[in-house]
Amino acid sequence: MEEERTTARSTNRSPGDDERPPRDEPNTLMNAVVGAIVTVVTAPLLPFAAIVGGGVAGYLQRGDFAEGAKVGAIAGAIATVPAFLFAWAVVGFVLLGGDPLLALSSLFAIFLFVVVALYLVGAGALGGALAVYLRREL
Repeated sequence: MEEERTTARSTNRSPGDDERPPRDEPNTLMNAVVGAIVTVVTAPLLPFAAIVGGGVAGYLQRGDFAEGAKVGAIAGAIATVPAFLFAWAVVGFVLLGGDPLLALSSLFAIFLFVVVALYLVGAGALGGALAVYLRREL
């Protein structure tokens, strides 16, 4: 009876089952998205949330320093969009008091986007590399 169950299970396999990658492979995009979510959620609470988000992505990646920095930078790039929209709304409506669709503030928005992107990508890469280091040492 047990032998019949075993053969029934083995015959139910599809032809592509042997071609699947092993589950040990880290998913870079998924790890970067998780890191970006951590960055966006913790940004109101932590001053260096991008380093924490990049660290989470790098820790999940389980690679070397370059892979950790890469996935951390991707997480920072993904988190750039919501962070920029928030910063643009705050600066455009509260601090400047002007309409952000004017030409001058649109130029300012481009400058703000570049600054936010550079900060988040750099801090995410730093966090990813630090997380890989800590994972190896601890």
